[in-house]
Amino acid sequence: MMNKPRVSIIGYGWLGEPLASYLKEKGFPVKGSTTTSEKLNKLTDTGLETYLLKFSPHPIGRAFQNLFDTDILFINIPPARRSQPDSFHPEQIKYIKAMAIQYRIPKIIYTSATSVYPDNNQRATEANTINVYDNPALYNAEQILRKEKTYDLTVIRYGGLLGVDRIPGRYFSGKENVTGDTPVNYIHRDDAVALAAWIIENRLWNETFNGVAPLHPQRKDIYEKNAAEMGFSSPISYAKIGESKWKEVSSAKIIATGFKFKFPDPMDFGYTLSK
Repeated sequence: MMNKPRVSIIGYGWLGEPLASYLKEKGFPVKGSTTTSEKLNKLTDTGLETYLLKFSPHPIGRAFQNLFDTDILFINIPPARRSQPDSFHPEQIKYIKAMAIQYRIPKIIYTSATSVYPDNNQRATEANTINVYDNPALYNAEQILRKEKTYDLTVIRYGGLLGVDRIPGRYFSGKENVTGDTPVNYIHRDDAVALAAWIIENRLWNETFNGVAPLHPQRKDIYEKNAAEMGFSSPISYAKIGESKWKEVSSAKIIATGFKFKFPDPMDFGYTLSK
């Protein structure tokens, strides 16, 4: 039996940590990074091989070079657009790419997002042309990784990552003039984890996949259901129907590979309401 490839996860966050545990259970050698000493100790105590690493945008940390001795590099760091200029994340990716080339890493998975597609009242697929204007940070990061690459690269464009303690209706509870009549592009965390592992296990390289639940209910229906089931307030008011631009992102390409969603309908996402 062949040994499973070694996986390094840059970013043991809300998605990266459960992905590490999932892959480890399947027999993959996994290691990853976190940006704080406190979380480093916590993750190490759970048995995950963890290194301290932060891109500011250059790498800062301890012994993080070990992460780049790997077969697959999973890049999972948020672009931090609220606190940093759009040029910051592409600079982070330049450093990661340089180290990946230096260490001759053969395969990279980059987590992008469906926000690279414009809201043009259309159905979006991986074949759509994207441009720099909709999400410059992610668009430029994708281009940097694709240009003059020495590795196999697969890009996952995730929709809104929800489920567990991320409840969409809670974000809009008590708010006014909330957009309610546009389709959602969500994915449950369990499916986001399983989809990344599916790509690794099935060696789906040099591809782009949308990671989005195949059904797209209206935002208002989800917000109202969340509020009714979990006991918080609905939005106070919704924007006029037809005022908001939208997109419906297709997951047909990943489904065609045989991947099955555990939560195909965002109306049925499972949540854990923290106290």
